Amino acid sequence: MSSNVTAVSYGLNLSLPDTQRLRSLLTAAGLSVDAEIRAGDGRFQVYAADCALPGEAAPDEVVSAARLDAPRRALAASGIEGVDTALVPAALRNAPRKFLIMDVDSTLIQQEVIELLAAYAGKKEEVTAVTEAAMRGELDFAQSLHARVAVLAGLPAGVVEQVRAEVRLTAGAAELVAAFQAAGHAVAVVSGGFNQILRPIAEDLGLHYWIANELEIVDGALTGKVIGDVVDRAAKEKYLREWAAAEGIPMEHTIAVGDGANDLDMLGAAGIGIAFNAKPAVRAAADAAVNLPYLDAVRYIAGV
Repeated sequence: MSSNVTAVSYGLNLSLPDTQRLRSLLTAAGLSVDAEIRAGDGRFQVYAADCALPGEAAPDEVVSAARLDAPRRALAASGIEGVDTALVPAALRNAPRKFLIMDVDSTLIQQEVIELLAAYAGKKEEVTAVTEAAMRGELDFAQSLHARVAVLAGLPAGVVEQVRAEVRLTAGAAELVAAFQAAGHAVAVVSGGFNQILRPIAEDLGLHYWIANELEIVDGALTGKVIGDVVDRAAKEKYLREWAAAEGIPMEHTIAVGDGANDLDMLGAAGIGIAFNAKPAVRAAADAAVNLPYLDAVRYIAGV
């Protein structure tokens, strides 16, 4: 049997009976199960099974999203509570070089930076409401960003440094980046947040590529504006394609991770799009979902 897809299941608690049930679910979804492994650590467990889709196929075949749609839906409908399963083309997992691109706020880091900034202006609640609506896809992202940034007008530039000190990486983020880099893969982040916050994070992690919006600061104070074009959902896909091409990595070997509607285009364009603790509409549209607090679960999906 030539395995052309790997089923990767992960959860905080994944018992041996669970893996036996998962094997049955894979078979019921039309997959032939071959080699199996268990991995993970004290935080979460992973079960991975090399599988073959119905019909003849080579292991390095580029398996289309359409071909994976039916088994993905079948597994989502009959899965185990607290356990998610990603179906990943073997060609992606076996690729010699891969490209990982991630969102920043609520993905690479735990917070939404615009909300931290708004707290200093006494506007956190109203900005949080707008942010959540934008992440659900109910508002145009660029327009909502301009509206949220406007409330920051007049804040001293020193607030940016204070907010930077409040930012915390998501659990497993540094480990995920380090694992990809150690294996020779490229890592990038693209953010609807702000360069002034992202720059030191990107430099500390040694990221290959990164970009965000630029807050305008004049005479030591925020003006309530951003400089240049907003990094919106179309821009995120654009940078994914540009950076992957610069690295000579085909789109089939790219992995995108995000949580909000602003990430949908890059999730859809990548070889596999992963929704990380995401809004329901994003989970529904993504190829896979991670509903764990640990970002490094992504490395098991990607086979790194």
